[in-house]
Amino acid sequence: MTKMRWMVLSVVGLLALGGCSSHHHHGMMESGKSDAYWQKGQQDMAGLIDRTVKDPAKATQVKALVSEIVTELKAGREQERAYHRQLYTLNASYTVSPEEFTKVLDEGNNQRMKTSAKILSLRFKMKELMTADEWKGLSDQMLSYSSRYQHGSAGAKTGY
Repeated sequence: MTKMRWMVLSVVGLLALGGCSSHHHHGMMESGKSDAYWQKGQQDMAGLIDRTVKDPAKATQVKALVSEIVTELKAGREQERAYHRQLYTLNASYTVSPEEFTKVLDEGNNQRMKTSAKILSLRFKMKELMTADEWKGLSDQMLSYSSRYQHGSAGAKTGY
């Protein structure tokens, strides 16, 4: 389970890292910058796939799945922002009940679980298209790639 969880987080992290070369927090980007951010991450992932997956037809299919993951991540980010706005609004009210907060938190948690399940499903579809060696090669490249963007850490993490 830990290995699977790491892979999902790696895919998510890799896709989210495209714009990390700037010092702006990804949640604070303007719309135009956000689109460039996602596009950069997707392009970087496509490059890793091209270097790893030998069959061009399968590589195209894997990249299409990555595109679906990016779409899901973008939608999830927007939904998360909406839940945060709801919480800020509730917080401004002196008379709000704990149940009102709990309802928004539960809705947000349920939506995150749906998003995670969809991304996990897409991850397994990607894996099915690839050989074990290609999967390991892509995973290793993703880990190496993501370690370049880990602020304040020395080297890549291990243990996936």
